[in-house]
Amino acid sequence: MRSVLLEILYEWSKIPYQKWFKKEDPWDIPISQLLRYPQTTLGFHLGSFLLQHDFTPQPKLENHDVFHVLTKTGITVPEEISMQYYLLGNGKKSAYLYTVILIGTLLYPDKFKVFRNAFKQGRNAYSFHQLDFKKLLDQSLDTIRTTFLISTPCK
Repeated sequence: MRSVLLEILYEWSKIPYQKWFKKEDPWDIPISQLLRYPQTTLGFHLGSFLLQHDFTPQPKLENHDVFHVLTKTGITVPEEISMQYYLLGNGKKSAYLYTVILIGTLLYPDKFKVFRNAFKQGRNAYSFHQLDFKKLLDQSLDTIRTTFLISTPCK
């Protein structure tokens, strides 16, 4: 029930968030183009992640999927909340992040240790949340993780 509640809130908030809060231009890169990158690259792994989960890139929200790839975070609701804790630890600040953390913590108090560990992982990594990932699609995923000390899995 709590997962359903958060999924409904996400669907209601996604379009206004994209329209009024996200300033970046959409990437306009189809999955098929991402999958043409060499297999070791961020671009290829992002395309594989989207394909594996039957997702389509959400305009202006592409970084969110990159965060999943970089941290090897799954897509369940607790994992989504955990990833927001990771990003908070990494220095990311946004109303959306704070809202997810507040509601998620209230609905999943049994996962607080997992969330705290994700926060610590994010704090121990070099700041990466603000990077222009579109420019890094051709870079090695392992090199990005190593360079920024991104530990995985974020669980």
